[in-house]
Amino acid sequence: MSIVNSASAQLSKLPSVDRVLGFATVRRLVEEHGRTSVTEAVRELLAELRRSANTDLDEPAVCARLERAMAARSRPNLRPVFNLTGTVLHTNLGRALLPLEAVEAVIAAMTSPAALEYDLATGERGDRDELVESLLCGLTGAEAATVVNNNAAAVFLMLNTLALKREVVVSRGELIEIGGSFRLPDIMRRAGAKLVEVGTTNRTHAKDYAEAIGPRTAMLLKVHWSNYAISGFTSVVPEKELAAIAHARELPCVVDLGSGTLVDLTQYGLPREPTAGEAVANGVDLVTFSGDKLLGGPQAGILVGRKDLVERIKRNPLKRALRVGKITLAALEAVLRLYRDPDRLAERLTTLRLLTREAGDIAAQADRLLPALTRALAGHAGVSVQPMKSQIGSGALPVDVLPSAGFAIRPVAASQRGRALARIEAAFRALPIPVIGFVRDDAFQLDLRCLEDEEAFAAQLQSLEVGT
Repeated sequence: MSIVNSASAQLSKLPSVDRVLGFATVRRLVEEHGRTSVTEAVRELLAELRRSANTDLDEPAVCARLERAMAARSRPNLRPVFNLTGTVLHTNLGRALLPLEAVEAVIAAMTSPAALEYDLATGERGDRDELVESLLCGLTGAEAATVVNNNAAAVFLMLNTLALKREVVVSRGELIEIGGSFRLPDIMRRAGAKLVEVGTTNRTHAKDYAEAIGPRTAMLLKVHWSNYAISGFTSVVPEKELAAIAHARELPCVVDLGSGTLVDLTQYGLPREPTAGEAVANGVDLVTFSGDKLLGGPQAGILVGRKDLVERIKRNPLKRALRVGKITLAALEAVLRLYRDPDRLAERLTTLRLLTREAGDIAAQADRLLPALTRALAGHAGVSVQPMKSQIGSGALPVDVLPSAGFAIRPVAASQRGRALARIEAAFRALPIPVIGFVRDDAFQLDLRCLEDEEAFAAQLQSLEVGT
C-alpha cells in the first residue's frame, strides 16, 4: 500500500515515527546502529517527505532510503582512499603510509597501558622522549633529541626558546612559504624572534651573515627550500661554513630541513636530499625535520643536536603544549628501528618502497588492470596506458620526478569535455574506496605508483557509475 497517495491533502497520512520504527527492516537497522541514530534518520526522512509532498513511497521504498541514510551516517569522515595522484607524500591525503611494524606498535599502545613516562628499570617517572632519543641520536650522530607534533612546531619551539626578543639571521632566498600560506617569517614573529634578512633571493654569501651579526643576534638559521628550487646565477653558504661563522661568534647554527631524511637516497636510485646526519656532521647545532615525509613515519617534528640546547628547549613550558602522545611515539619508534636494518629498508618502509618502484613494474600493473577499467567505462570514455611522472611530494625534491605509468581516461564525446571529465572524476571519488586522480591534457589520469592493493582496486570497478 502506498504510504503517500496524494499531494499535500494526503500528508496527514504519513506514518508516525513509532510506526516506521516498527518496520522489520528498520528494527534491524536499530539493532545495527542504535535506536537514537535511527530515530533521528526517520524523523529527517519524514520531514523531507512532508516538504516534498512525495506521493509514491511505500514501505520498501522508505526502508531503502533509511538504509542508505544509515550507511551514510555510519561512514567515517576520515576514509581510506586510493592515492593515484602521482604524488607519493600527498599532504591532503595524509603523507607517509606507516609500515606494518608501526601499525602493530600503534595497536599495542592503543589497547593496553604502556610505559610512556615510567622508567621500568627504576620504577620512577621517566621522560617520554627517551623512547626514541637513543634511536634518533644513533641515526644522526646528535647528542640529544626531542619530538613535538610537527616540524612547524619544532621550529617555533626552538625559536621561542633560543631567540625570544632577539634576532635570527636568515637568507632572503630561504624565507619559504609552505602549504596553506604558512610562512616562515610568520612563525618567527609568533615565536617572538626578530627576522634579519641577508643576501638576495638568488645569492647569499658568507660575508652577508658575518656582517649581520650584532649584540642582539641569537642564531644563524638555514632553511631547506621546501617546495621550489632556484637555479641559474645562485650562491648559498654551505652548512659547514655557516656553522664556522656562528661558532666564531659563540652563536648556534640551526638548520630546518623541512622534509628531512635519515639516509642517502641516492643508494636507492633516488635524487639526492640532505640528511639530518650530514647536518650534524657539518657542525650544525640543531636540526629540525618532519616525521611523516621522507622519514616515512607518523606526523611529528623532530629536533636533534647539542644536548645543552635540546635540554633548554625541553624546559620551555610550550614543550608540554606541543608534545606528542604514546600513539605517535609508538609509530615513530617502530619506524626508526627499521632504519637500523638498512639492507631491508626499501622493502619494509612503505614510503621508500613506493618511491623505488620500477616504472616497468608499474606499467605491467596497468596492463593487467586495463581490461577491467575499459569495461567499467564502456560507452563513457576510452582508456589508454601511458608513461607518467610521479613526484615525491610534501616539499621534497620539488623539481625531480620519478618515471611511472598509469591510465589516461578521455570522454567519448568531444563536446562538453570539461563536464564529462568532471563526471568521471566524481564517479571515481564516489567508489566505496574513493579513487583520487588528476585532470591533465584533457584527460582524467591515474598514476599507479602508489597502488599496492591491485585486487581491491579492480574489485570495486564494477560499482563505477558515470552520470550523464
